[in-house]
Amino acid sequence: MEIWNRHFECMERDELRRVQGERLRETVERVYFNVPYYRNKMQEAGLAPENIQTIEDIVKLPFTTKNDLRDTYPFGMFAVPMSEIVRLHASSGTTGKPTVVGYTRNDISTWSEVMARTLTSAGADRNDFIQIAYGYGLFTGGLGLHYGGEKIGASVIPVSGGNTNRQLQLMHDFGTTVLACTPSYALHLAEAIEESDIDINELKLKTGVFGAEPWTENMRREIEHKLKVKAIDIYGLSEVIGPGVAFECMEQKGLHISEDHFYPEIIDPETLQVLPEGSFGELVFTTITKEGLPLIRYRTRDLTSLNHKKCNCGRTLVRMDKCLGRSDDMLIIRGVNLFPSQIESVLLEMSEIKPHYRIIVDRVNNLDTIELQVEVDEEFFQDKISQLQSLREKLLENLESAIGLGIKVTLVEPKTIERSEGKAQRVIDKRKF
Repeated sequence: MEIWNRHFECMERDELRRVQGERLRETVERVYFNVPYYRNKMQEAGLAPENIQTIEDIVKLPFTTKNDLRDTYPFGMFAVPMSEIVRLHASSGTTGKPTVVGYTRNDISTWSEVMARTLTSAGADRNDFIQIAYGYGLFTGGLGLHYGGEKIGASVIPVSGGNTNRQLQLMHDFGTTVLACTPSYALHLAEAIEESDIDINELKLKTGVFGAEPWTENMRREIEHKLKVKAIDIYGLSEVIGPGVAFECMEQKGLHISEDHFYPEIIDPETLQVLPEGSFGELVFTTITKEGLPLIRYRTRDLTSLNHKKCNCGRTLVRMDKCLGRSDDMLIIRGVNLFPSQIESVLLEMSEIKPHYRIIVDRVNNLDTIELQVEVDEEFFQDKISQLQSLREKLLENLESAIGLGIKVTLVEPKTIERSEGKAQRVIDKRKF
């Protein structure tokens, strides 16, 4: 297996922790003297930069949340003058003020580096044609993959998101070998290929690099079967750097975190205590090389666990499991904790069901209700009503067995549920809290 930066990706753990400690000390000094928010937080905790000497001292530092970024909107968390910021990205701001991210030239270089690692781990090199169907613009997905593709010397096709027919045309005519988009859009493209006059066997696709939303192992198998690719998971957050924070290798046994740049912890989201290795909890990142927007113990809300064992690929970087969901996206229905990924996993086990669904949560007469709307394969939808009812009962039984919760299931015709060209909107919660 090819490795982009063998020095850091395969570094001995003791040496890596020494590097992390040095970089943490530099980062703490940077934020203490340049970011009033962090200086105030540290002073409230009775901390000065000299109190942070090794990576183990990180537990003394305060946490940072997305609300902190919103409260200091737009540039209050930047650690350098605006004259050194060469790029601005921002979230959509659909749930409040957007979170704004600033990059220095060195930050852009770091971003290119970790994306080069990401693409190389997915089997890409200078001979590949990488079709980027993530959105460009303030969203970090498109440009992040773009930087990595150019750094490894590949031919980048910056088609951006949407315009499915054009995606298919370019995929066919240009000989795309690597597809980069959200997993839900990958399935949409697969569906579009089936309905087009394109023979999937004529395409040169070999690898898909998918991220920006949680997806299950069942969805991976579905994508790999329909697109005939190796489906590789990637992970990132705009606040931390964008895509490239963590990446799967061809082993597909966890996502390697570029921890020479982003130091991870797993905490209990309730007590905020760091959990032992292998524990399931909330992922926290400290950026230890970023200049523009360095973050200390940033709470991602993503739920996962970490594995420090050396991977068969040769990398010693810690691996994170696929995220089950988010601590703030978890649905609590009549006292039961539920993640959309649990429902998705059940759906993808049933061949009669299409991988397109919507969960609608409401409250009626002070009681929570949950409805699952799911598309049925066309050939099954044309069956007798009794056969549809039998399918519905089978799905209900599988769901109740998996999640321990009875829910309303509505089978709908193919193409009824809106397709997403970006992140799929799976849940509509109508409850008023």
